[in-house]
Amino acid sequence: MKFMMTYDMMETARNTNAWLGATARAMASYPAFAMSMNPVLPLMAAWGEVTERTFARMVAKPDWGIRSIVGTDGTDHLVDVKTVVERSFGNLIQFFVRRRAPMKRRVLLVAPMSGHYATLLRSTVLSLLPDCDVFITDWHNARDIPVSAGKFDVEDYTLYLADFMRELGSDIHVIAVCQPVPLTLAATAYLAAEDPDAQPRSLTLIGGPVDPDAAATEVTDFGRRVTMGQLEQLAVQRVGFKYKGAGRLVYPGLLQLQSFISMNADRHSKAFTDQIMRVAQGQASDHDAHNRFYDEYLAVMDMTAEFYLSTVERIFKNREIAKNEFVVAGRKVDFGAITNVAVKIVEGANDDISAPGQCLAALPLLTNLPDSKKASHLEPGAGHYGIFAGKSWRLNIRPLVLAFIDANSGAPEQPKAKPEIRLASA
Repeated sequence: MKFMMTYDMMETARNTNAWLGATARAMASYPAFAMSMNPVLPLMAAWGEVTERTFARMVAKPDWGIRSIVGTDGTDHLVDVKTVVERSFGNLIQFFVRRRAPMKRRVLLVAPMSGHYATLLRSTVLSLLPDCDVFITDWHNARDIPVSAGKFDVEDYTLYLADFMRELGSDIHVIAVCQPVPLTLAATAYLAAEDPDAQPRSLTLIGGPVDPDAAATEVTDFGRRVTMGQLEQLAVQRVGFKYKGAGRLVYPGLLQLQSFISMNADRHSKAFTDQIMRVAQGQASDHDAHNRFYDEYLAVMDMTAEFYLSTVERIFKNREIAKNEFVVAGRKVDFGAITNVAVKIVEGANDDISAPGQCLAALPLLTNLPDSKKASHLEPGAGHYGIFAGKSWRLNIRPLVLAFIDANSGAPEQPKAKPEIRLASA
C-alpha cells in the first residue's frame, strides 16, 4: 500500500464523485427540463448537490469563521487569528480580541491530531472567548508538508506541546481534548523535570485514552486485533504529486474518515438521505444543521505515518503512558514529577471512543500530586462529541472547567524549606 498510486487512486475516486455530483446537479437543473414535471429531476438535482458538497469538502480546510464576539460593554469586538509560534507541523495561534484588555484566564486548547483539523473545536473556542484569552494548537495537514521537514511522531508532538507551554508562560491553563490527552500529560511531566517554572497552572483532560485497556471500545478492540505490520501495510500510503508533501508516508484522512463513518454507518446514511429529500423539497439551506455539522466532520487531514503508527504502538498496544514508561528525547517521563499542577478529568458516560475510565486513569499516575489538586467529572448521557462541543459542554462542563481554572489561578505553591538544624557548640 505504500505507493503514490494508491493515494492518487483514492483522490481520483473522491474527485470523480464530486464531478458526478456536479454533473447531475447541472443536468437536472436545466430550465427546459422543468416543463416535463418529472419528479425524478428534482431528486437527481438534490442528489447531485449533496454529493458534490460531500466529496468536495473532504480536501478543504474549514475556516475558523470567528469574526467577532460581544464584550461586557455590549459592543462587538473583532477577533483576529494570530500566529504566536510557527512550526513545520503545527502552529500555536491566538484568537486576539480587539479593544479588550488581557483576561485573567489564559487558556491553551490542545486540539486533536486524529484526522480532523483544529477547527473541530470551533464551538469550544467560541464558548471560551468571552471569558478567556484563548490559544490553540493548529496542526498542519501532512500532505502539505515537504519531506525535507523530517519526521513527526508522538515524541515530537510532546516536545511541541512543551515548547508551546514555555512560550505562553506558567499562568496558562491547558485543556486537552481526546487524542492529545496522554501526550499533554506527558509534556507537563517533561516540563516538571526539565523546566519546572514553565508548567501550566492546571490541566483539564477531556475524554482521552490515558489507559486504553481501562474500558474497551471499538477503537481499542481494533488496536488489539491488528498487528503493527498489518497496520503499516493497510493504512500507510505515500502522498501523490498533487501536493507539496509528495512522497511523504502518511495515514490518509480519507481512510480515517471511512473508519469514522463505519462506526455509525446507519446514522450517517439516514442523515444524507434526509438531506437529499430536504434539498429536493426546497427546505435545506447553505448553513442548515446538516451542512454545519458535515462541513466540519467531512473535512479531514492526513497524519504522518510515524505519528499514527507510534500512537497505536506506544499509547494503545504498549500502554507506555498507562505504565509510566514513556520516553521523550531519550529521557523517561515520570508523572510523579508533577506536584503542583491541578488536574481535572472530564468523561462522558456514553463516550464510545474514549470510554469512561480511560481518561480517569491519569489520576493514579500522579502519585505526588495532593488529592486537593485532583478532580474528576463524569457527564451523564454525554457522548464523545458532547463533552467538548455539545449541549453537555455548554450547560454543565464549561462552567465546571471555568470554576476549576479560577480555583487554581493563584501562583503555584513553593515547597517549604526544611528547617535548618544547628548543632550545639561544645
